[in-house]
Amino acid sequence: MKTFLMCEPAHFDVSYVINPWMAGNEGRVDKRLAARQWENLYGILSGKASVRLIEPVAGLPDMVFTANGGFVCRNHEVIVSSFRHPERRAETQYFSEFFACSGYRVTRLGGGIRFEGAGDALYDSGGQVWVGCGLRSDVGAIQEIAAIVPVRVNGLILVDPRWYHLDTAFCPLANGCVIVYEKAFSARSADEIRKGFGDRAIWVSDEDANNFACNAVNVGNDVILHKASGELKAALEKNNFNVIEVEVSEFIKAGGACKCLTLELG
Repeated sequence: MKTFLMCEPAHFDVSYVINPWMAGNEGRVDKRLAARQWENLYGILSGKASVRLIEPVAGLPDMVFTANGGFVCRNHEVIVSSFRHPERRAETQYFSEFFACSGYRVTRLGGGIRFEGAGDALYDSGGQVWVGCGLRSDVGAIQEIAAIVPVRVNGLILVDPRWYHLDTAFCPLANGCVIVYEKAFSARSADEIRKGFGDRAIWVSDEDANNFACNAVNVGNDVILHKASGELKAALEKNNFNVIEVEVSEFIKAGGACKCLTLELG
C-alpha cells in the first residue's frame, strides 16, 4: 500500500504572489470550502492508501502543498527542498524534522542550488527520475540528484511560469503512461518526453492543463484529479485507468491541485 503525506489547511490562504495563479486571489480563499475540499481529498485517498499528516504551522500558508517538502528517494533518503522564494523557505525546517523523526536520511543539495522537492522531481513506473527546472528548481539540481539516486535522471526545461513546477504539467502513471502538457516545456524537452514514453504519452489540451489535470495522484488504476475533459477521460480509460474527480478549486487559487496537496512517501 502506498503512503502519502498531507497537511491540513488550517493556515491556508493566498497572502502573497509567487506564481501567476495567485495574482488577484490574495485574501479571496473561502477557507471553509477549502477545508471541506481538503477533507474530501483526504477521505478519498485514505480509502486507497495510507495517509500521514504533518502539523500545519501558522504563517506558512503554502505548507499544505506537501509535494514541495522534499523528494523521497527509493533508498529511504529525502532531499529536502531549498525554496526559491523566501515566503516558503521556513517550511524546510519543519519538513526536515518530520523526515528525520520518521527515520529517513535527510539531505539537501549543495552549492546554493534551488530545488523544490517532488514538485520538480518524479519517478516514472520504470524507476527513472524526471526533473523539471528553469523556473523554481535550478538546472544544477539535475546533476546533484543524479549523484544521489542510483537510476537514470532526465532533465526537462519548463518555459511557462503558469506551469512553474514539473508536477503541474507532467504526471507519470503506473503502467508506463504519462499525462503531459506540451506547452509547458521547451521543444527539446517535449521531444525527450516523446522519446521516453512514445505512444504511452497522453498529451492534454489547454482546457485540461488549465484545470490542473496533470496535477494528479495515481494509486493503482485510479487517477485522482481536479477535472478532466471527456477526451482525457476516454484516453485514460483506454489505458485501464479509473478517473476520480475531486474538486479543489480553492487551492487552484494558489496554483496547486491534488498532486500538490500530497507527497508520496513510498
